[in-house]
Amino acid sequence: MKSSGMFLVQAHLFLGVASALVIHSMPWKVACPYQCICQIKPWYSPQSVYREAPTVDCNDLLLTQLPSSLPLETQTLRLQSNLISTLDQSELQGLANLTELDLSQNSFSSTRHVRITGLQTLLSLHMEENQLHHLPDSAFSGLPNLQELYLNHNRLRNISPGAFKGLDNLLRLHLNSNRLVVIDRRWFHALPRLEVLMIGGNPVDAIQDLNFKPLGSLRSLVLAGMGLRELSERALEGLLNLESISFYDNHLTKVPKEALQKLPGLKFLDLNKNPIQLVQQGDFRDMLHLKELGLNNMEELVSIEHSAMENLPELTKLEITNNPRLSYIHPQAFQHLLSMESLMLNSNALSALHRETVRSLPSLQEISLHTNPIRCDCLIRWVGAEDDKPVRFIEPQSTFCSEPPELKARRLKEVSFREMADSCLPLIAPGTFPPYVQVRHGDNLALHCRALAEPEPSIYWVTPKGLRLSPSSSHGRYQVLTEGTLEIFGITAEEAGFYTCVAQNLVGADTRSVTVRVDGGGKAHLMSGWRVKDNLEVKDVRERYALLAWPASHNVPLARLSWLANESMEDHHRHSTRILAGTRGFNLTRLQPGTHYKVCLQLGPNDTSCVHLRTKEVPVPAASPDLTPAVLLAASALLLLLAAKACQGGASLGWKEQGQDPEKSHTSLLSEVKDQISASSPQQKQQQQCPAKDSTDCSSTKSSNTQHAQNVQGASTESR
Repeated sequence: MKSSGMFLVQAHLFLGVASALVIHSMPWKVACPYQCICQIKPWYSPQSVYREAPTVDCNDLLLTQLPSSLPLETQTLRLQSNLISTLDQSELQGLANLTELDLSQNSFSSTRHVRITGLQTLLSLHMEENQLHHLPDSAFSGLPNLQELYLNHNRLRNISPGAFKGLDNLLRLHLNSNRLVVIDRRWFHALPRLEVLMIGGNPVDAIQDLNFKPLGSLRSLVLAGMGLRELSERALEGLLNLESISFYDNHLTKVPKEALQKLPGLKFLDLNKNPIQLVQQGDFRDMLHLKELGLNNMEELVSIEHSAMENLPELTKLEITNNPRLSYIHPQAFQHLLSMESLMLNSNALSALHRETVRSLPSLQEISLHTNPIRCDCLIRWVGAEDDKPVRFIEPQSTFCSEPPELKARRLKEVSFREMADSCLPLIAPGTFPPYVQVRHGDNLALHCRALAEPEPSIYWVTPKGLRLSPSSSHGRYQVLTEGTLEIFGITAEEAGFYTCVAQNLVGADTRSVTVRVDGGGKAHLMSGWRVKDNLEVKDVRERYALLAWPASHNVPLARLSWLANESMEDHHRHSTRILAGTRGFNLTRLQPGTHYKVCLQLGPNDTSCVHLRTKEVPVPAASPDLTPAVLLAASALLLLLAAKACQGGASLGWKEQGQDPEKSHTSLLSEVKDQISASSPQQKQQQQCPAKDSTDCSSTKSSNTQHAQNVQGASTESR
């Protein structure tokens, strides 16, 4: 189902078009026209009735008119790829058995040049790939028994309301790939028996209410490649017998669920190649006869939400493949899919598929997960669990682990249950939102943040002004939805700045940050990366932190950042951490005031950049002249006590992405993130808390539990 083609094949199969039986052509001993080929060939009527049809094949002969002396028994006449521009009734005189006429790829510019009235036996007429511009009223009135009409790939701009009058028996109409800008439901009043309508590939950007209501017998509808941006609730009303519909390659930004609810008999649904970002709760609910669903090749798709597919009792195959940003499927995305047998999820950005997701599909027989960056940790342990029903993996030899490092490049099916951790850090899907977004003043903005972990993580956002926003909460222009999406309504310059999403559980936390810029021009679009100089650079230094930057292009997966206080040789003064690929900024926090540090970024054995910096002194407040000696003595004692407390904490680090001027970074609230993370991690409960005013980011991102405990003491995020 990688295009609308499969749906069309399935639709034809449902209509009974036989293709399995292959019968070779046989000789037809008649006086055949010059250069033509006369044979007895297998032929299927539009209603799947098989016949052995006497066939005259005059394709690709550069003919300008029909050949003379056609055999009177001719049933199928093929004149494809010639130069014929007119056809008169007299040229077909005596062909009483003619059932199929192929005039495709010729030079017809008007149906008035096709004077073939009175062909009572003609069932199929092919006029695709000609130069037709207009269909007048009663354009085919002399063909009362016609069942198939192919007008696709012409130049049709206008069709008269009564163009199809007289075609009461027509079953299939192909109007796709023309230049129509509207669909007129008056066309269809003359087509009460129509079963297949292909009208995609026309620049029609909107379907009007009740556009197809006269087509009560329609079973397959193709609306591919039309530029559709939305569908009204009543756009498909009246199609009570529709079984297959394709919206392939349109501009739909959300699932047209209200319109789809008007199709009670729908079995095949193609939404491939649409810019839908989220498949949300209830988007596919109570579609009781749906058997196959395609959500492939969607560049913007990032998440399948809770209960997105619910109560689809006949759904047997679900394809969600080749979506480069799809990195999250909610553990309870699938509800009551009792017949699901085949789940195709290959070639996405999925790091995991939750055990609960698989267990919710009792009839699942096969699954495809190859070409995904799979984390072989607690979330994927179900693969080797003995108590779970075995599921066949499609292309298991191409399904590898990408994390943790000790299991990287191992085949997923070869990793035992015991090799995977029973709990794991949150991982915010890296493709859910970009590092930079520019948006126009007054627009609405949605930032999507999703994370999987065991135990299940909680998600909240921190605004540039330090405001903490939790799901289901709203504050001014802000609202955070249950799944983790931050919505900003009517954005102004006041909301511009550095936003951080934090996902945490009892094991640890992960963060992702995005810089939002607001201006007066253009729609929301991604910004180019932040530029820095070629070497390691100090962007800002304060009493307890220093902001560093380097070019992202210089980064490699094994890069390390190290720093040393006062050139000390003692181990407890040395610190280092691994830098994840794509990182371009680092915030050293918990530094000592008035202290000299040497900081080095090592990209390889012979590639190291170092800088020297000195943190600022803590300003000493001037004594108030009206303080009494007793008050001064008490204040001094308190300062000594606080200094002693600070010395016990030791130096640690924190880091975050840099995307704006440090003066506009998060304030005091974001600095509390590290405190919460440290409190949740047994290895870090004894570490010193982040300074409330000096540290700008104290959340953390880890690639494994070992690295979480040993390598990173502060807060970290990636900048991909």
